[in-house]
Amino acid sequence: MGVLAEELKPAGGAALDQVLIASGVALVLTVALLALGYGHRTGRLRVLDTLASLGAKGIGRGLPGWASLPSVVAMLALMTALLGMYWDISLHITHGRDEGPLANIAHYPILIGLFGIFAAGLIALTMPVGEKPGPAPLRVTRTWYVPAGGALVAGAGFYALVGFPLDDVWHRLFGQDVTLWGPTHLMLIGGAGLSLVGMLVLEREGRASAGDVVPSPAIAYLRRGMTCGGLLIGLSVFQAEFDFGVPQFRLVNQPFLIALAAGCALVTARLWVGRGGAILAAVFYLLVRGGVSLAVGPVIGELNAAVPMYLAEAVLIELVALALIKRPMVFGVVSGAVVGTAGFAAQYAWTQVAFRLPWTTDILVEGVLMALAGGLSGAVLGVLLAEGLAGRLPRPAVSRSLFAGSLLVIGAAVANCLIFTIPKDMQVSAELSADGNAVFTLSRPLDDPAWIQVTSWQGGNGLHVDRLEKTGPATYRTTEPMPLDGTWKTLVRIHDGRSLAAAPVFLPADPVIGAKELPAEPRFTRDVQGEQPILQRELKQDVPGWIWAAASLVVLLCTLILVLALGWGVSRTARAVAARPEVRSGA
Repeated sequence: MGVLAEELKPAGGAALDQVLIASGVALVLTVALLALGYGHRTGRLRVLDTLASLGAKGIGRGLPGWASLPSVVAMLALMTALLGMYWDISLHITHGRDEGPLANIAHYPILIGLFGIFAAGLIALTMPVGEKPGPAPLRVTRTWYVPAGGALVAGAGFYALVGFPLDDVWHRLFGQDVTLWGPTHLMLIGGAGLSLVGMLVLEREGRASAGDVVPSPAIAYLRRGMTCGGLLIGLSVFQAEFDFGVPQFRLVNQPFLIALAAGCALVTARLWVGRGGAILAAVFYLLVRGGVSLAVGPVIGELNAAVPMYLAEAVLIELVALALIKRPMVFGVVSGAVVGTAGFAAQYAWTQVAFRLPWTTDILVEGVLMALAGGLSGAVLGVLLAEGLAGRLPRPAVSRSLFAGSLLVIGAAVANCLIFTIPKDMQVSAELSADGNAVFTLSRPLDDPAWIQVTSWQGGNGLHVDRLEKTGPATYRTTEPMPLDGTWKTLVRIHDGRSLAAAPVFLPADPVIGAKELPAEPRFTRDVQGEQPILQRELKQDVPGWIWAAASLVVLLCTLILVLALGWGVSRTARAVAARPEVRSGA
């Protein structure tokens, strides 16, 4: 039965019939959306106006319809996509490959959510009729002007949607890359997360178009806090492999990503929302992100993911603001430093109780340095975003230098996280008992590794992560039995400093990729090797490196276009509202 199940799961691109079905559905939905927009602009359909009037009575109060309705649609779409993403990751960790994109139920909320983000942007572009929306509208035709924020949201949604067909092309070229950090996978989640910047710009344009009149300050405060909380959620999804306990990159990547998300989103929240804004954003994050974790775990019955805690960072940023809120860039730098140090300490403690793989002393020095890099670069971007929305950006030469410098720091930190080594001439010897327990002996001792653990996944029934108990200088034993049959893939993983490697314990036969079974013998000695050929067995090993480099450059180019477009949108908005900057709340 295990072999039959594997034969039904392709290791490359999707079956042609599923590609045609998905393309047909996407075409129908796009035509329907365009028809709705055309009907609105010609005055034949009033559906959008009716929906906008409902939104104006709730969280969209004080905004014109072209800003309020898209904001509601985008936020609901983001929550839908978030649920689908964590559900999908859980299914792949538990069951491995699926029979095709349409056979995985979790793909549907992802597709609906990403299309909803794109639709929200198009609605913002469609709704303004006979007016110039916002302080700096973009001209489409002689009489048709659109808000810049709507264009950014639509662009981010389109970027994410393009990730789906590119993902299928990627699988056909290179095989399936069962990791969140596959280039096309990052497009899917990155486009959704970064659409929040477009939503912030759209909200600011709506406020400026309404004359900055705030009929309900509490609603405006809540709306902005929720959007900043959404930004925190969007920036946090890159950590999902660590949330589940199956990271395929070095442990120092996690504190960097957490600090980057906290620095950017929470600094933005405190400056843009006002006093208590960082805490409001963190609470919204916990409600939504915690709710998704509960929905995927106890409710749906799939694998549960840990939730990083940002309340400590939010409180720290609020405390820094008491003294430095009137000096935003200094406030941002100090907040980033605090996030990278005290925030690191708080997250270190939280991982000990909430994560399958807690932080260890092995990453203390480099982890703090990486957290500082993430916190400082994220905080500078957060200051630029908030001050840009308020119309108080530094002069162009300064703001562009800060923007570019932050992106370079982020790029360098990510590159550092991706660079690892594989120990040479190192073996693992194992003695397995009949009940699935084992004693592992390394060919040489390790001083203080980040982790030595057994991972078993894709067996169809949960995830097994067992941090091994040290019993001697180079000897470790399991604390619970390992699964060693069926479709389980079981390996012992070793992460020490920059070294990241593994040795297989049991691997099932996989006829689709021509892989034979590697049995779990009672006694064996196996070489330590790179993790990727074990964790991602479906990857083709014979593809020329230049093809992978060229494909990666295409994804990188698309990503840079989106990031630069978001920076342009914030800068354009800042120049347009500079003559009437908002009063900094809570100063």
